[in-house]
Amino acid sequence: MAAFRRAIEHGYGAELDVHLMKDGRLAVIHDASLKRTAGADVLVEDLTAEELKQYRLEGTQEQIPLLEEVLPLFQGKTPLIIELKAERGNHAQLAEATCAMLDRFRVNYCIESFDPRCILWLKKHRPLIIRGQLSEQFLRHGESGGGHGRLTMWLLGNLLTNVATQPDFIAYRFSDRENLCLRLCHKVYHVQEVNWTIRAKEEMEAAEQAGNLVIFECFDPEV
Repeated sequence: MAAFRRAIEHGYGAELDVHLMKDGRLAVIHDASLKRTAGADVLVEDLTAEELKQYRLEGTQEQIPLLEEVLPLFQGKTPLIIELKAERGNHAQLAEATCAMLDRFRVNYCIESFDPRCILWLKKHRPLIIRGQLSEQFLRHGESGGGHGRLTMWLLGNLLTNVATQPDFIAYRFSDRENLCLRLCHKVYHVQEVNWTIRAKEEMEAAEQAGNLVIFECFDPEV
């Protein structure tokens, strides 16, 4: 929450990840496992909101927030990119619960996901929400893809599900941005590209010079 407040104070939007817990509540955290961030060998999807509050982040006193706690901060202020982190085939339930929560607040936002099933759900049930396909060259980086085979990861990395999902933007890993299929998407239907994760001013300038939006961390672009 401290990071979100600081982003707003500087006039920046934020990107956040959402997980669906076993009680139907929505947790805002990157990893499904809390081992890296909170030192606990447990999955967010196996917790309730009450159980989630016992954990602390990165050796601080910060708790893992719920989406309903984050959204009020951004009402009438800077925009959000909401990433849906589907696990164990819960893509439809996650997308539906997140949209229902977003309906309760006056927040400017778009939604993205690595899982094309989330994007397909949005296309079918919430076509007016700006939706984006997250991707990278998974095989190049040795990504396991949550148990998916190499063919599936190749298809996802080369954006071949876009035919069905028709995303409004593509959020692609900055170091992989020369991908041929990404270039074809630009040429065929002029899709907006977003690059992640930018960690240096030089990278940001290169992405923006190409007409891309950026998701950045660990530096202040104004400095």
